Amino acid sequence: MSLSDLEISRSVRIKPITGVARELGIPDDLPETFGKYKAKLPLSLTDEEKIKQSKLILVTAMTPTPAGEGKTTTSVGLCDGLNRIGKKTIVALREPSLGPVFGMKGGAAGGGYSQVVPMEDINLHFTGDFAAIEKANNLIAAIIDNEIRKHDGLNIDPQTVGWKRVMDMNDRSLRSIITGMGGKSNGVMRETGFNITAASEIMAILCLSRDMNDLKEKISNIYVGDNQDQLPVLVRDLKITGAAAVLLKDAIKPNLVQTLEGNPAIIHGGPFANIAQGANSIIATRMGMSLSEYVVTEAGFGSDLGAEKFLNIVCGYGGISPRAVVLVATVRALKFHGGIKVADLKKPDVAAIERGFANLEKHIENIRLFELPVVVSLNKFVTDSEEELNCVINKCNELGVEVSLAEGWEKGGAGMTDLAEKVAAVADHFKGNLRPLYNWKNSVREKIETIATKVYGAAKVEFLPKAVKDLKKIERLGLSVVPICMAKTQSSFSDDPTKFGRPENFTITVRELEIAAGAGFVIPVTGDMMRMPGLPLQPGALGMDIDNDGLITGLS
Repeated sequence: MSLSDLEISRSVRIKPITGVARELGIPDDLPETFGKYKAKLPLSLTDEEKIKQSKLILVTAMTPTPAGEGKTTTSVGLCDGLNRIGKKTIVALREPSLGPVFGMKGGAAGGGYSQVVPMEDINLHFTGDFAAIEKANNLIAAIIDNEIRKHDGLNIDPQTVGWKRVMDMNDRSLRSIITGMGGKSNGVMRETGFNITAASEIMAILCLSRDMNDLKEKISNIYVGDNQDQLPVLVRDLKITGAAAVLLKDAIKPNLVQTLEGNPAIIHGGPFANIAQGANSIIATRMGMSLSEYVVTEAGFGSDLGAEKFLNIVCGYGGISPRAVVLVATVRALKFHGGIKVADLKKPDVAAIERGFANLEKHIENIRLFELPVVVSLNKFVTDSEEELNCVINKCNELGVEVSLAEGWEKGGAGMTDLAEKVAAVADHFKGNLRPLYNWKNSVREKIETIATKVYGAAKVEFLPKAVKDLKKIERLGLSVVPICMAKTQSSFSDDPTKFGRPENFTITVRELEIAAGAGFVIPVTGDMMRMPGLPLQPGALGMDIDNDGLITGLS
């Protein structure tokens, strides 16, 4: 019987975090330790000259099955593999959200023998960053409601306020609520709701800021709503920029942990990729590049979501560009996109792989849109047959794409050295920079249409009446010269999660546009996307427990 991820993580003796920091050349007095195995790193470790010399590697994926295809496992394993072949490498990842941990997908610390540890801490409250982001977000919400209650204040029109409270848990019951009930002493009654913390604009701001001053500037630019004269009200008008930043004084610092093989991992921030930008913080990535020859980072879900946003948004604000892109594929995902049901994915079916390969081919095309080199990492599962694996490898070869069989889950870094050799060779050889898909100065409508037609393969984009109204508002507020952060299902190139493979002749429907003036992007909401997920019928929380000695079970 194979060990669970939790059992594997406990079976390995890990280093004190001060030793991991010391190996990176960080003086002993700089890390702020959280127990023996976690530490905060000061922003002073960022070095512009070293960033220019470091090689950034982005890990993305094909359109995933409901369980995901192992991007984090691949990222961690690739870091270990690169270190095994003598390349000084750090992996930079997002922090897990409690929503998926207690919901359906589980944690985000990798899997098998390619994990970051301490796994339980990372998947739960970690160093408190999510809690700080939640408090800063909800402080703004409380101040807004308090301001609305005043008779001599900013005269905010409650109907225009889009700022919502957040909580780091899946809870569909909080999507739409009424606040202020119970009379005047309890405030002004209005309709609002909750987002999940990973979708908070504060999360986006933290992950797109370069330092504390940049963070404060972005917070001050948050759009709250309009006053009764239809003039915009920003957080700076509420005079709480400093207070919100105070709550984030520790959260802005990246977290240092390690892989199971003792290699350094920086984990910081956690925006989702289907409703936010889907990448760890710019600060964490740039700090990793300051401390190491190579940095492996990942962007959530497929190339149509996380990678597109990383390359068009994060790289633009961070002043960085990948030297190679790793595209994670699995036999089971290819069969899934070839029309096989989840329950039957373990059964060999080469014909289904051939049908589903169109999905992977489109993701390869997407990376090439940015003029970046791509390597396919075929994440091996124990149920994959040799015939199936060879089918994928041969089809990648036909496209002229480097491909490697990744066995990090089963073998750790030892199963990733072939991928490491190929990725390092590509990264060392590539001397160019990414070509953004669109110019930020283009109109919002044009930028949305570019993403939808070029990245998703849509025939056209339909803007519903609310979206048309929002476009006019964005123009009125002078917020059109920013990148686009699409909110779209991760299950399909289209906005319909039931359209698998490589759909054609479909329409992307933009329901509305949300303004994230502080983060510096606008969010077109497509299809039925929600920024507060719900729990499945059998949430992961049902299988978790802790004993009298503090030993946790059921965490994955």
